[in-house]
Amino acid sequence: MVKVLVVDDSAFVRRSLISILEKDKDIQVAGTAANGEEAVAKAAQLDPDVVTMDVEMPKMNGLKALERIMSTNPIPVIMVSSITSEGAATTLRAMELGAMDFIPKLGSGNLHDTQRLEKELCPKIKAISRRKAFMRLKFKNASGRQATVTACTLPPRTQVPPPAPRILHTGGSVPFEVVAVGVSTGGPPAVQRVLSELPGNFPVPILIAQHMPASFTGPFAERLNNQCAVKVKEAESVERVRPGTVYICPGGKHLRLENKSGSLLAVVTEEPKEALYKPSANVLMETVGIAAGSKALGVTLTGMGYDGLEGTKVLKQRGGWAIAQNEESCVVYGMPKAVVDAGLADEIVDIKDMSATILAHFQRKA
Repeated sequence: MVKVLVVDDSAFVRRSLISILEKDKDIQVAGTAANGEEAVAKAAQLDPDVVTMDVEMPKMNGLKALERIMSTNPIPVIMVSSITSEGAATTLRAMELGAMDFIPKLGSGNLHDTQRLEKELCPKIKAISRRKAFMRLKFKNASGRQATVTACTLPPRTQVPPPAPRILHTGGSVPFEVVAVGVSTGGPPAVQRVLSELPGNFPVPILIAQHMPASFTGPFAERLNNQCAVKVKEAESVERVRPGTVYICPGGKHLRLENKSGSLLAVVTEEPKEALYKPSANVLMETVGIAAGSKALGVTLTGMGYDGLEGTKVLKQRGGWAIAQNEESCVVYGMPKAVVDAGLADEIVDIKDMSATILAHFQRKA
């Protein structure tokens, strides 16, 4: 059973979340809290596997409660966020502080909102709960205490050693013309880490499909632009891509790469409208593979599900190179696992080494 602590100052929201969670036989609501102080106390008392955390609450808000929990009793936390630009900024800050992911805050009983949450919330909670053992292990090691790892708290995992980075830049031209990144659950901190370690003169454009609501991608791009040496922007309708610039696909739409007479163009589109995810990593990877061929570098980061798999197949068929994040550093090892299990990954890399691995492809041999 996955034990969940539900934290929200709204009795309606608490009841709604409990109703959704209790429909899953593998989830148990261990308790509830109406403010941040109660959340910190009950997290210590109940030791849940996952906490759903509201942001705006009396006595102590969600961000302060999150900080307290992460510093004293680390547990996977999902933020309950309003879908506004202010809510986006707060949620992104929460993920920097250690929150694993977020869910949209329920409105006044809207049936569509409830059905969407019923479909997304339980699988997300169960996937994220698996990170608890790693968080505790990391916390114990950081605290200077000896960590005890047992089979029941940390299942054995098959370690796939990443190949040594291939360095191709031996002539006057770069080995790749574009980098495409597909990412979902747990993505914002991973993307921030990768981009913040790249130099401002990175030699090619980077295109990113991050599963995110439409109101979040603009603030996400703006936040990254203020923190990184590379330029980061939300992609516009049609624009020529430039070196050292990162293009974030707007939420609810798709980002395609097109080759027009040798010029690479980023195109924001609503097609295919039937796609399960918007933005879709499949759309991005497939079109980057078609447009750039062997000059395409695809990177799949943490995320639930298998979006990006079919697109990476096309990218590889066209001669591109594929990198996948390793299991140990993923919040959810879904999207990268699909690429690895299909035998498409040329390199399997820890997130802390991802920037260096990407950069190695653009370094000249001595």
